[in-house]
Amino acid sequence: MKCNKILVALSGGVDSSVCVHLMKEQGYDVTGLVLHLSPAHNSTVEAAQAAADAMGIPLIVAQEEEWFQREVVTPWAEAYRRGQTPIPCILCNPSTKFALLCREAKARGFDTIVTGHYAGIEEREGRYLLKKAKFLPRDQSYMLYRLSQEQLSMLCLPLEGMAKDQVRAIAAQAGLPCASAPDSQEICFIPDNNYPSYIEERFGTMPEGDFISPEGNICGRHKGLLHYTVGQRKHLGVALGYPVFIRSIDPQSNRIYLARTGEEYAQGVLLRDCVIQPNPLLALHQPARAQVKVRSRAPDAPATITLLPDGCAHVLFDTPQRAPAPGQSCVIYDGDIVLGGGFIEKQLLSET
Repeated sequence: MKCNKILVALSGGVDSSVCVHLMKEQGYDVTGLVLHLSPAHNSTVEAAQAAADAMGIPLIVAQEEEWFQREVVTPWAEAYRRGQTPIPCILCNPSTKFALLCREAKARGFDTIVTGHYAGIEEREGRYLLKKAKFLPRDQSYMLYRLSQEQLSMLCLPLEGMAKDQVRAIAAQAGLPCASAPDSQEICFIPDNNYPSYIEERFGTMPEGDFISPEGNICGRHKGLLHYTVGQRKHLGVALGYPVFIRSIDPQSNRIYLARTGEEYAQGVLLRDCVIQPNPLLALHQPARAQVKVRSRAPDAPATITLLPDGCAHVLFDTPQRAPAPGQSCVIYDGDIVLGGGFIEKQLLSET
């Protein structure tokens, strides 16, 4: 830790509250910061204030609704309307949450920021390595892969080696009221998790269009692209006499293409907007062996990765992966170290 004064991202939940407790126990001068990013964050600010009061620390409330709308909500909604399936946390972490934490820390004289994410950071030869959490079921490194070296250099993650039960036990022993609070499961700015309604209310309804059968025929009508995702099997409203899933979504024709169940595995993916951390393994046009995740809870998949110009990458899986969805992320690992990743642009259905 670089200085005695640290800034903790405080939501009032058990993870961030335990971070405050641990830092105070180690003798640090702790200040909390909560981001008010939307009307749905009113309860988060209230919980953070209650936690700060209970633990006797000052709390900064940063009002950043316009920033959040510009950097996260609008690009997220526009991607959904193009038939993609983006993860808002992956958009938010580098552009908003950590950008604002670092900005506030530097403006107020803090060298270090602390969050309750389950991941690790290691400094090695002047570069900062993002690593998987030691307790893998809680690992959140997938969600943090787009953080910059500057952001990583300021970040401390005290929960790296802990299981959730350990964190709750620390909270209970410390008498924190959040010890038994449930984990948040929904998109933070959409409390009911009904993102199609949220998007249509703010960005307009989307037209219906055609489902296309595996044989190439129109076989039904969909209710708007943003209601569907690649790989989806249920709630399609088509009856073909055999199981199908969504193979691809074409925003140009407003059509959704179906395939037979069993055909949903891709040989690889093409990535765009890649963020690659400094590492000796990945180099432009040089195929490299590593592991990838196409979902946060997916197991590591061995693959060959080739970096391409303009922030793109070609990923070829050793074993085909089920329905990697455009807009989601493919994150590249060397063991427990995050090498980088990018947004899935399209599936590669053959090795060509």
